[in-house]
Amino acid sequence: MSARSLPLATARIIAAVEDGVGWITFNNPERRNAMSLEMWKGLGDAAEAFQQDPEVRVVVMRGAGGKSFAAGADISEFEQHRANAEQKKSYGDIAARAHIGISQLGKPLIAMIEGFCIGGGLALALGADVRFASTGSSFGIPAARLGLGYDYDGLAALARVVGPSAAKDMLFSARFLAADEALRIGLVNFTVDGADLEERVRAYAAVVAANAPLTVLAAKSAVRLFEQYSAAADAREVAAAVDRCFDSEDYKEGRSAFLEKRKPQFHGR
Repeated sequence: MSARSLPLATARIIAAVEDGVGWITFNNPERRNAMSLEMWKGLGDAAEAFQQDPEVRVVVMRGAGGKSFAAGADISEFEQHRANAEQKKSYGDIAARAHIGISQLGKPLIAMIEGFCIGGGLALALGADVRFASTGSSFGIPAARLGLGYDYDGLAALARVVGPSAAKDMLFSARFLAADEALRIGLVNFTVDGADLEERVRAYAAVVAANAPLTVLAAKSAVRLFEQYSAAADAREVAAAVDRCFDSEDYKEGRSAFLEKRKPQFHGR
């Protein structure tokens, strides 16, 4: 087995290549792999490196520690980096580079999900072409419990994968889904016992890596074009609604309640 690591500016994202497979590991296990600002930067760098690497035929994303794929954005940073709509834009530009790098990767992308796959972590998983999950995984978008808003692209991706009705259920209720329900609604492609997950993903990635790269790229390009039916030419109304969330008293209350481990009291302002 040939393996090499890629140098990144942060140790919170680990990137390596093994036998034609690029591995991206979210390495913040003490915070359930919540994505910090430096991790968004590192993810963008890793995606760019794998895109340009001719040895890489397929890419796998995973979380370190076995308890979480990614638990979303690191909320403890929000007071410093994402406390209002203006800061949210700066933060969003860095995160957007990572999301674009993942979503426009010209190679098959697999999400290997163990444990929590929440909020921004679920948005990352939705950027993958194929999703494997351990049977003990759980999925959710808890924005309605925090008072924040999610941009159009991420929610459109969710609706494309699970359909509008299931997407609205997840968003309105902010409930968590077990792996079997995620499989039933099409949120994941495969569920596997946790002890067998990595072996199954490695075997699948090896099959894809051995296939004709130009054929695989053509197929991915065709499906990506098909999905553009829901790309908004003008989503200003959605963007304005999201900004209102980030500038609201409810968002401040949601952050405070999360940090204080209490139930938030929202008033719609």
